[in-house]
Amino acid sequence: MATGGSQGVVELLRRVPLFSELSTAELERVAQVGIPRSFPRETRVFYEGDAGDACYIVREGSCWVTREHPDGRAITLATLGPGAIFGELAMLDGERRSASVEAAENTELVALPASDMRKLIREHPVMAEKLIVALTRRLREANERISRQSFQTVPSRVAGVLNQLLAEGAVTPLVRDGVTIRLRQADLAQLAGTSRESVSRFLATLERAGVVRVGRGLVTVLEPERLDAYSF
Repeated sequence: MATGGSQGVVELLRRVPLFSELSTAELERVAQVGIPRSFPRETRVFYEGDAGDACYIVREGSCWVTREHPDGRAITLATLGPGAIFGELAMLDGERRSASVEAAENTELVALPASDMRKLIREHPVMAEKLIVALTRRLREANERISRQSFQTVPSRVAGVLNQLLAEGAVTPLVRDGVTIRLRQADLAQLAGTSRESVSRFLATLERAGVVRVGRGLVTVLEPERLDAYSF
């Protein structure tokens, strides 16, 4: 990438937790292998099952992470905005994609080819150590979330998933009289580890309280700060 563009990528990389341990010089090495990619709205970045040949960082716009059921239905797992990274495990294991990613709007990404990243890791062992520390931290956080969820009530789990989706989508232009999450109740139930009926009852409670507004395949959170009262 050009020097000016590379500098912009360095600043973008600083925002990515995976690269939080890297020095400026190390970030510059990563930026040099970055490839700008543009995706129009509703086009796929990659499909579930594709080879993991690169990871991506959202520079502008936003993406949806989805998984498909055998019957063809899709579940939206996350909304990713600027600074979010996805497909990062491809840097290490080269396995098939575990989910699909689609541009939710016109989106600019920076692709980091797995082959280039592996070469950097081989040539700079200190960088490898720092990436391992960052990945370990992310794994611990995921384990803690799973552990907490196992002891939570259904309302607490659902409220927690909504809070997580709000956090992931907070940097995208989704606010229109509230924050709208593109998610069906069946998908929300799967993410929360409960039944669709339980989710429907809890959303009805939230709607009566004025916390959310429920639509077809959509949940608009009108008062995000009040979700915390249901998380314990």
